[in-house]
Formats: sequence, structure tokens, C-alpha cells
Amino acid sequence: MTQQGAVLQGYNNELVKCIEDLCMQKEELNKQIQQAEEEKNKLQHEIQVLSEQLECVCENLAQKVASRNELDKILAETEVAYMKILDSSRTLLNVLKKEVGSLKHVPELKTN
Repeated sequence: MTQQGAVLQGYNNELVKCIEDLCMQKEELNKQIQQAEEEKNKLQHEIQVLSEQLECVCENLAQKVASRNELDKILAETEVAYMKILDSSRTLLNVLKKEVGSLKHVPELKTN
């Protein structure tokens, strides 16, 4: 029976060692889980900060694009108006040249 007790003691020792190994593995895994959770939280915070920055940049960009579009519209309208002014100036110049040309055919008035 002593031999059976020794065998049982050997099994018990191995069982205790296996349980201790499993406990150490669990502790190590818990540390890794905690580190991963901390990293996850850190990344989520960074994502939130970056998302807020992105939102600000997008709003700023939208305002600038709207301003540029308004400037494009003003420039286009100004160019059209300027072309009309040039056309009117050319027409006025042609009319003036004709008038001046017709004045050459008019006899001069004599003053006494």
C-alpha cells in the first residue's frame, strides 16, 4: 500500500504542477489581455481625436470650395460684363470715326 501511496503522491505532485502551470499561463494571458485593452482604448481615443480633426478639415474645405465657387461665378459675370464694355467701346469708336469722317465733308462755317 505504501507503493500505491507513493504513486498517488506522484500523481498529486504532477497534478499540482500542471495546475500551477495553468495558473501562470492564465496570469500571463491576463497581462496580455490588459495590454491589448489598453492599446485598444488608446487607439479608440486616437481615432476619436482624428475623426474630430477630419470633421473640422472637411468643414473648412467645404467653406473654401463654396468661396471658390462664388469667386468663379463673380469672375465669370465680371468677364461677361467687361466683354460687353469692350464691345460697346468698339461700337462707340466706330460711330465716332464715322461722325468725324462725315464732318470732313461738311463745309466750314465762315465767321464774320
